[in-house]
Amino acid sequence: MEVNPPKQEHLLALKVMRLTKPTLFTNIPVTCEEKDLPGDLFNQLMRDDPSTVRGAEILMLGEMLTLPQNFGNIFLGETFSSYISVHNDSNQIVKDILVKADLQTSSQRLNLSASNAAVAELKPDCCIDDVIHHEVKEIGTHILVCAVSYTTQGGEKMYFRKFFKFQVLKPLDVKTKFYNAEVIIAFLTDEVFLEAQIQNITTSPMFMEKVSLEPSIMYNVTELNSVNQAGECVSTFGSRAYLQPMDTRQYLYCLKPKKEFAEKVGIIKGVTVIGKLDIVWKTNLGERGRLQTSQLQRMAPGYGDVRLSLEAIPDTVNLEEPFHVTCKITNCSSERTMDLVLEMCNTSSIHWCGISGRQLGKLHPSSSLCLALTLLSSVQGLQSVSGLRITDTFLKRTYEYDDIAQVCVVSSAVKVES
Repeated sequence: MEVNPPKQEHLLALKVMRLTKPTLFTNIPVTCEEKDLPGDLFNQLMRDDPSTVRGAEILMLGEMLTLPQNFGNIFLGETFSSYISVHNDSNQIVKDILVKADLQTSSQRLNLSASNAAVAELKPDCCIDDVIHHEVKEIGTHILVCAVSYTTQGGEKMYFRKFFKFQVLKPLDVKTKFYNAEVIIAFLTDEVFLEAQIQNITTSPMFMEKVSLEPSIMYNVTELNSVNQAGECVSTFGSRAYLQPMDTRQYLYCLKPKKEFAEKVGIIKGVTVIGKLDIVWKTNLGERGRLQTSQLQRMAPGYGDVRLSLEAIPDTVNLEEPFHVTCKITNCSSERTMDLVLEMCNTSSIHWCGISGRQLGKLHPSSSLCLALTLLSSVQGLQSVSGLRITDTFLKRTYEYDDIAQVCVVSSAVKVES
């Protein structure tokens, strides 16, 4: 009959504890009116309770701190900290102790040990302590693998390991929307607006320390989340930037192409990289978290082969009096030179002044030319500037431009302020 040898017990003990901030102690106040049967008994008990706040005993929130009673939740962007202790429970001196801590995620395995050097010896009732930190960058299942190897007094090499499994949850739900500027503004500046909707999907409030947009090299960004009051910049969300559980907040940003990129027509076409959001928050007792989104992309509007934009136009003009606009014509093609002809077609309210059908000459790829045009309006009110036609004589192709801009036409008796 075969007898299996008894399993040898290890001389060392491994303990792992997650390090988190404590929480404020809460109690359930029990009180009554003085005319009730207990009288002042309940109130006196609350006054004698060391965990209550003096003068505000009926508040649930106390003055004492409570150590974590369980592992708790870990959210993406937070820092996972853990205390690892290896204790010699035997009466022998153990040699060549090596403690290794790895974190296994769905995509990689990370070494979190501060040192990979072995400890020469560990006497009885002594311990080896280590604290590990890791900024969590993936959601899903994580496994902390702690391995211990050592040599006994008899020269036998021993090895064991333990696994600690935990889930990393998503703290925020981030949605983005892009808006092109209104037509007349877009012709002038190529501005695009980004709306970021951020929702707190945890069970506790968050203090939003920072929500900023880091633009790509092609854009400059302006935050539109504050207003100027009495010379001071005040947040539109108020002085307390708290985000309650399941609450959503909208942040708005305006992006404008840098001059060197706006002049190169072929660059800002198709899918363009806008930048990424950088979000920093704090939770209970100042625990900090940070998230950065991936690069946000936007489909730039198409302008065809020839783009017409307005560089200058007055807001208000007098009825039946000429006014001037400055147009910019750009060859959006990256390969083909164009030979352009400009035609000006009158509408029921807008009348162009000048020669229609004039030659603009050759326009090389990705280059532009500016034109000063004169027109007048025969009808009062808000009038749409339309009627420009540009023909490429090489391809016999005509590009029509209507509703280019709007101008307010007033009676000549009304004084127009420049």
